[in-house]
Amino acid sequence: MKLVSYNIQYGFGGDGRYDLARAARVVAGADIIALQEVERHWLRSNEDDQPEILSRLLPEYYWVYGPAFDMDASERRDGRIVNRRRQFGTMLLSKLPIAWSRLHTLPLRRTVRPLNTRNAALECMIRTPAGPVRVLSLHLAHIAAEERLEQIDYLLAEHRRAPSDGGPWSGADDEPVRNWSNGGPEPENPLAAIWMGDFNMEPGSAEYRRIVGSTPYHRRAAYLGGFVDAAAVAREPTADFHTHVTTIDGRPTKRRLDHCFVGGMFADRVRSASADIGEIASDHFPLPVDIDLETPFATGTEGA
Repeated sequence: MKLVSYNIQYGFGGDGRYDLARAARVVAGADIIALQEVERHWLRSNEDDQPEILSRLLPEYYWVYGPAFDMDASERRDGRIVNRRRQFGTMLLSKLPIAWSRLHTLPLRRTVRPLNTRNAALECMIRTPAGPVRVLSLHLAHIAAEERLEQIDYLLAEHRRAPSDGGPWSGADDEPVRNWSNGGPEPENPLAAIWMGDFNMEPGSAEYRRIVGSTPYHRRAAYLGGFVDAAAVAREPTADFHTHVTTIDGRPTKRRLDHCFVGGMFADRVRSASADIGEIASDHFPLPVDIDLETPFATGTEGA
């Protein structure tokens, strides 16, 4: 299956032009799409409802939107209030149904300067042919490693608790007349997970090592409950690639800020991971990952 992560910079391309349809064309066809910097009702993007527009541009997908922050954008028309919320966050689209989702608002450090904004991770549980998988579209802080480390620690703690916490509900329904289960079985909350997004960190950084651990004696080692970098374990390795170009001291600098980390049970299933550096629909480049989610897990490895 093809997965793609893309920070779309609210529809503004590397050429400075606003064109949400162009960003949608870049990701169309993937099985699972993780988007960052998607917004609703901002002046800079014509006050568009971008999740709604993207859902119409990509009509064959189930989708969930998770706002990292939410502010009033209501107005009065003809004596009545038109309720609107100005939002900014992440989105996940899938050709397979999204069984459940939840939004993690991540720790934030208040700044004097520069501007710092709330970040979030949108978690969606998808029943793939391989088994149930939690897929996260996330965006980490851009200012400092210390803040990103706090956010990563929060997400790792949530990850480790997933199987014991359970999903949206658990246990036998002792009030069947209220039909809390809506006739369905208890939702899974598996250990199997994939994190995709704009991490604002580079390979080898302290934040990167916090996710994958220090370099092991066996370089392709993978703990069942841990994560590996999809690009590092891909069967078809790609030469060092970048997903963003930043100007530092007046010089363009290539950086890999966008990543896909897969649970240890996927370590031998990643076929390829790269970046489409020719795309200009955003200031980031899309990160496509090909991973085997068709072959069922071996019993006991999925952590469901």
